[in-house]
Amino acid sequence: MEKIRLSKLMSEQGICSRREADRYIEKGWVMLDGEPVNELGTKAYPNQKITLNNSAQAQQQTQVTILMNKPISYVSGQAEDGHQPAVVLFKSDTHWAKDTSSLRFSPQHLRGLAPAGRLDIDSQGLLVLTQDGRVAKQLIGEDSLIDKEYLVRVTGKLIGNGLNMLNHGLSLEGQKLKPAKVTWQNDDQLRFVLREGKKRQIRRMCELVGLKVTGLKRVRIGKVRLGDLPLGQWRYLRADEGF
Repeated sequence: MEKIRLSKLMSEQGICSRREADRYIEKGWVMLDGEPVNELGTKAYPNQKITLNNSAQAQQQTQVTILMNKPISYVSGQAEDGHQPAVVLFKSDTHWAKDTSSLRFSPQHLRGLAPAGRLDIDSQGLLVLTQDGRVAKQLIGEDSLIDKEYLVRVTGKLIGNGLNMLNHGLSLEGQKLKPAKVTWQNDDQLRFVLREGKKRQIRRMCELVGLKVTGLKRVRIGKVRLGDLPLGQWRYLRADEGF
């Protein structure tokens, strides 16, 4: 059995993100088989017991995750080509008035807040931003099984076996796509449920079967739905919610 960097193990086990792990290790907040570790780069065997002390656990409990209804023209991550990142909408006056969480906006909640997955600039709908590496790994980790649901307006004429191909049979960049669930909602709208998120995937899939996307809205991530959250507003993920 080969030793692995401790921060990587912690991320793989869903304890926290690698960045958080390094920070906790530096502070001496990580216990390996009951002994504190404070040296970055420490390696461990996968079967060793990794725990966090009370200070690390308390810090994790203060980390927030927010749900935003991202409008078109905002990018998910870093600003690019003159377009603002969606995180600029995270402020007190865009906090949804019907948010039932006991939390209230604090500038501290902006520290380390990052998108857990992308939503294209010309798409709108549910975007998750989080301070919690465990949530990020759950949503965008390589082994994530959480599906995402989209409502997609289209124009054009679907090729003969196009619907079957959308469900399973298309490739992008030489790689076969994972099976999807694609159904017609009405004459010009499709419902997509995907378990992967390649760049502009739905638009490119539609182009391959004769369709052009004119509107795309993400309405669900795992068990969390966009619901009535107004466009451009946000709310906190509640303690009783999970993806």
